[in-house]
Amino acid sequence: MEANGISGGTAEAAARRPPHVAMLVTPGMGHLIPLAELAKRLAARHGVTATLITFASTASATQRAFLASLPPGISSLSLPPVDLSDLPPDASIEMLMSEECVRLVPALTEALSRLMETTRLVAYFADLFGADSFDAAVAAGVPRRYLFFPGNLQGLTLILHLPELDVSMPGEFRDLAEPVRLPGCVPIPGADILSPLQDKSSPSYRWMVHHGARYREAHAILVNSFDVLEPDAAKVLGRPEPGRPPVYSIGPIIRTDAAPVATDAPRAACLDWLDRQPPKSVIFVSFGSGGSLPTEQMHELALGLELSGQRFLWVVRSPSDEGAVNANYYDAESKKDPLAYLPAGFVERTKGVGLLVPSWAPQTEVLAHEATGCFLVHCGWNSVLESLVHGVPMVAWPLFAEQRQNAVMLSQGVGAAVRVPATKKKEEIAAAVREVMAGPGKGAEVRAKVATLQKAAIEGLLEGGAAMAALDEVASKWTGAEHA
Repeated sequence: MEANGISGGTAEAAARRPPHVAMLVTPGMGHLIPLAELAKRLAARHGVTATLITFASTASATQRAFLASLPPGISSLSLPPVDLSDLPPDASIEMLMSEECVRLVPALTEALSRLMETTRLVAYFADLFGADSFDAAVAAGVPRRYLFFPGNLQGLTLILHLPELDVSMPGEFRDLAEPVRLPGCVPIPGADILSPLQDKSSPSYRWMVHHGARYREAHAILVNSFDVLEPDAAKVLGRPEPGRPPVYSIGPIIRTDAAPVATDAPRAACLDWLDRQPPKSVIFVSFGSGGSLPTEQMHELALGLELSGQRFLWVVRSPSDEGAVNANYYDAESKKDPLAYLPAGFVERTKGVGLLVPSWAPQTEVLAHEATGCFLVHCGWNSVLESLVHGVPMVAWPLFAEQRQNAVMLSQGVGAAVRVPATKKKEEIAAAVREVMAGPGKGAEVRAKVATLQKAAIEGLLEGGAAMAALDEVASKWTGAEHA
């Protein structure tokens, strides 16, 4: 298959072609968006063209629309489906993604070999679950291999240290008496360590240890964070270390064209509601595209928001336990309406101060709105970066994956959030919200810290900024051009 309509020719013609990069996107829009944004940044600044390579298992209308909306120099191709029917029915997402990646190496080798013939392919990028695909890049003769890590420096440090922790640490993370101490990172209580690592007998754990070893085969690792956010970890990873690739902080990379693909789409009603609220007066509550709460926590959150007395905009999803525990209790109609799971009378009582939006809201636009004063967030890294770029302080309520680890870093290390206690009682929720919105002590410190980080995030991406300089250094290896 030809990428970007470029076909083979003489060596002289090949040298005149723009440098081309191939990027393998493991499943999830949260993985696709940052890589696509990185491709856009490379195209705009270095004239690089790109092919985004996706898995057949994640083909969806949303993904197709997103890929179709990318600029002309960025094309995409989908790898053929692979059979995963031999895996256990309860296989974790980490196991599924990792297995699919390994089984796709032959097809990926073929795709990269074609790109070597039809483009000036200078580099191959894999993301956090895709390090096994480096085998395809080597087989196809791609000159350089990079790992794009969409999380933060703390998360990368943990995964790089996993192979040695696996040997040196007896027992499970969750049972450790002392927090895990990693170079340059805030101590992490064992129970807050990445959820796939919480059971050493699980395939997910073994896969993560495996990835940690294979990350070292990259020519360099690019991380979606910025040095001012994690200064100590940046200092440690910035020092050369035998057997570890150089690490570059190139973030924040967040979605830049958050508008719907259809330009004539009506503006979301929640933005009109925000227009009518005073500046920095609204707490935005959202748990990401995959997050929902158990019914009991959903009730406590509702009552906590009411008790806080603050204005709120809440993206409400049906509870995570409604498909099991309460499957026969609610009729089909209420299953379609997440508002039906809220406490009796709550919707009526909070009509004047709150807006409830079922399932989805335009997050980037909400965070960018001047009425938004706080983000109650699940601590998914893309959401955290969006919050920081828009200068919105956070209340941390992590759910799964690396979110608890992120919450520790944000609340204890960075000081950009107040974490809701694990007991999740309405009084605790109200207190955390009030503190971040208007508190004179910890809340004031959080608001000031976020303002500082917003400035640093934006400055890093300007000419001469740290993140831009880091990306220039990486790209100069293929373009032969150094930026001032």
